[in-house]
Amino acid sequence: MTIKKNEADPRVIRTRRLLQDAFASLIQEKDFESITVRDIAERATVNRATFYAHFVDKFEILEAKLMESFMTIINRRISGHEALNEETIQSIFLGVCDFHKGLDTMCKRRYESLGPVFEIQIKEKIQKILLSFIDKDKMLSSPNAQFLINTASIMLSWGMYGAAYVWNIEGCLISAESFVKQTTPLLMNGAKELLG
Repeated sequence: MTIKKNEADPRVIRTRRLLQDAFASLIQEKDFESITVRDIAERATVNRATFYAHFVDKFEILEAKLMESFMTIINRRISGHEALNEETIQSIFLGVCDFHKGLDTMCKRRYESLGPVFEIQIKEKIQKILLSFIDKDKMLSSPNAQFLINTASIMLSWGMYGAAYVWNIEGCLISAESFVKQTTPLLMNGAKELLG
C-alpha cells in the first residue's frame, strides 16, 4: 500500500519524476516483464521503500507514465478548441495517433503487448474529453438524449483508439494527418449525435 504524501510537496514531485524517468529509460532497454521494482529504484538512486511510498508496483508507474504522456499530447492538440466539431474530433484523433506512435517508440520491444494493457483507461479518457465539450443542458434534456450522447461518445472513443492502434501496428503507411483526414468521415457518422 502506498503511503499518502503531500503531492504538492516539491520533494514528492521530484522523487516521482525521478522514478518515472528511471522507468522510462529502462523501458527503452528491457521488456516490461523483465523490469523489476529494484531495477527502477536503483536507476533512480532511491531505495525500494521510497519506490513503494509513491507507487504500488511497476504497473502503476507504467499507467502514470502513459496517462501523463497521453494527456500532454491531447492537451497540446485540443488547446484553443471550445466546441465539439469535426476539427476538434480530428485534433483528438491525431492526438491518439501521436500517443500510439509515442508508445511504440517508448516501448520499442513490447508495443503490441503493452498497447492494449491500458486500452480501457485510454478509451475512457477519450470519452471524457469528448463529453467535456458537450453542453450540459443538452446532456440533461432527456434520458434518451443522455443515453444517445453517451453511446456515441463510447463509439467514437473506441473507434479512434482502435483505428489509431491498427494504423500504428501496420507501420504508419501514411502520415497521421492523411490517415485521420481519410477516416474522419467514417467516425463522423458515429459522432452525429454528439454534434447535434
